Amino acid sequence: MLIRLNQAQPYVLSLFRFVVGLLFACHGAATLFGVFGGNQAESGAWPGWYAALIQLVCGSLVALGLGTRAAAFLASGSMAYAYFTAHQPDALLPLQNGGEASAMFCWAFLLLVFAGPGAVALDRFFGSRSAADTAESTTRHEKAPAVSV
Repeated sequence: MLIRLNQAQPYVLSLFRFVVGLLFACHGAATLFGVFGGNQAESGAWPGWYAALIQLVCGSLVALGLGTRAAAFLASGSMAYAYFTAHQPDALLPLQNGGEASAMFCWAFLLLVFAGPGAVALDRFFGSRSAADTAESTTRHEKAPAVSV
């Protein structure tokens, strides 16, 4: 059973990346354009309009799997900034201060910075690595010894 789960991992990671990126992009579109029931931010207003622009652009890039690690790093940082400036001053915990979405997006994107885009991503088609290099690195990763704690 674990072997089958391990074989599906790169594809599930791609699905995770796509869903998180799409949700983030939709959040940005709602703020930039007033769609999906969102309140449109005034053009150029700090920090809301710029945060929404980061959300739309980085969310779209992550969803497509294009420049995933860099886009996820920027998105994670923007959500950490949002959490600590807009939510954390109101209360300590995300449940108390309404910052659950910021915290979850921050950690989800940080995971993608380290885990990469998964098996199905535009990075795989436009990257400098060939398919043979990708297969070789995947094989080496699977054969790497487990770290014991």
